[in-house]
Amino acid sequence: MIDFLIIFEIIVSVLLIFVILVQNKNAGLNLTTMSSSAWAITKRGPEKVLHITTIVLWTLFVVNSLLLFVLS
Repeated sequence: MIDFLIIFEIIVSVLLIFVILVQNKNAGLNLTTMSSSAWAITKRGPEKVLHITTIVLWTLFVVNSLLLFVLS
């Protein structure tokens, strides 16, 4: 069981690194160039999929890490 969790941890961590590196670097909040009408930022299309995928992979990573800690 622990071997499976370790392998799963490695796979999830590699996928998480890949998904984070693929994301657009200009998507951050830049307060110097924003006007007052641009406060509502919505994610659409692939950007939204990458955002949700990042959240899911991060959650799997944390839960798996906690399981490994408890079972070790």
